[in-house]
Amino acid sequence: MGAALRRIQLGSALSAFGLGFTVPYLYVYVAQVRDLGAGTAGVVLAVFAMAALAVLPFTGRAIDRRGPLPVLVVASVVASLGAAALGLSSDVTAAVLSAAILGAGTAVMQPALATMLVWCSSTATRTRAFAMQFFLQNLGLGIGGLVGGQIVDTNRPETFTLLFLIEAAMFIVLGVVASTVRLSRTPSFSDARPTDGSKAPGGLRTLLSHRAMVQLCVLGFVLFFACYGQFESGLAAYGTEAAGIQPSTLGIALAANTAVIVVAQFVVLRLVERRRRSRVIASVGLIWAFAWIVAGYAGLGHGSQTMATAAMISTYALFGLGESMLSPTVAPLVADLAPESMVGQYNSAFALCKQLALAVGPAVGGPMGATLHGPYIVTFVLFSLGITVLALRLGRRLTPVQDQPSIETVPSRVVAVSLPEAEPAVASAVTTR
Repeated sequence: MGAALRRIQLGSALSAFGLGFTVPYLYVYVAQVRDLGAGTAGVVLAVFAMAALAVLPFTGRAIDRRGPLPVLVVASVVASLGAAALGLSSDVTAAVLSAAILGAGTAVMQPALATMLVWCSSTATRTRAFAMQFFLQNLGLGIGGLVGGQIVDTNRPETFTLLFLIEAAMFIVLGVVASTVRLSRTPSFSDARPTDGSKAPGGLRTLLSHRAMVQLCVLGFVLFFACYGQFESGLAAYGTEAAGIQPSTLGIALAANTAVIVVAQFVVLRLVERRRRSRVIASVGLIWAFAWIVAGYAGLGHGSQTMATAAMISTYALFGLGESMLSPTVAPLVADLAPESMVGQYNSAFALCKQLALAVGPAVGGPMGATLHGPYIVTFVLFSLGITVLALRLGRRLTPVQDQPSIETVPSRVVAVSLPEAEPAVASAVTTR
């Protein structure tokens, strides 16, 4: 990695470390420590998610017009203010407003960081850059959660205030580190530029006319709905109600998920970076379908409690294996599909689909996981198989280099072009000297 990319990865890891301090304890903090009740805690969590949905539609255009660096710095300051305010909130109004500010700031960081990674990487190195970011973010979240767990004490509100102040400090560190980065659009980024000298069009209409990107957004929604949208809602409810596992075991299962990601990420990377992205994503659908079948055995197989517990932990571990395969494929593909003038908008659109899935997933999966155990498993086995189908269909709309960047072995100013107005995209090669 170059110096700029190292600094971006460092800042991203530190911000994830800060989030790990508070995210696992936000519900407990609002409902019990501040004694605002479970209803208020639910509202705070909902506002945190809805704030992201409110700002993401405008984030992409701001990134493309102003550049990702100033947007990231502003977002880090906003998130820091929200975290500090939430740590000092003692009434409903303050908690809700602080959660909205924090949610808006952290949501804007995602596409801004992704765009900075794109600017500092080439088609050949982008896969590893995003895999490294995913690895470091999960490592930061895991360490932050472990350290935060040693600090918190529900009988001492000041310990939670300390957590939020540490989180606020990490966001400021992210902004400071990012401000030292000197960004320049590398020649390798010309793989998304129009070759006829015309200015690439922008706007929502252009994005929606790009069928490959629309299919990728639909695929992204299903991916996050079937996995991340169930971790702390439907799958947790199913595990405790149907499988009868202890709530503390969910913590072990999440730890297993993170451990698999951390251990397997670079082993998996070696296996997937020379294979077609569409087929790798299709494989994830099959792995997750099997994970849901294992979860079905845990709750519906009528085995021993030990076997049910092992099956649920294995389910989370299998999800982690799939996640480690997605990190070097999906996010780089968004960047490779984007015209140069719309990288921020493409990243923001995909982040919006992700956030929608994270909002809808718990609302659908939570009640089903708690009461409709059989239909819940069948539904998400089918969703996982749907991932495989959608991925294979997407592969038909990608150029060979977009689907398998490793085949572009020789750096060149001659690149594949994928423009929203040219469907399906066709790779073109023109030799220049």
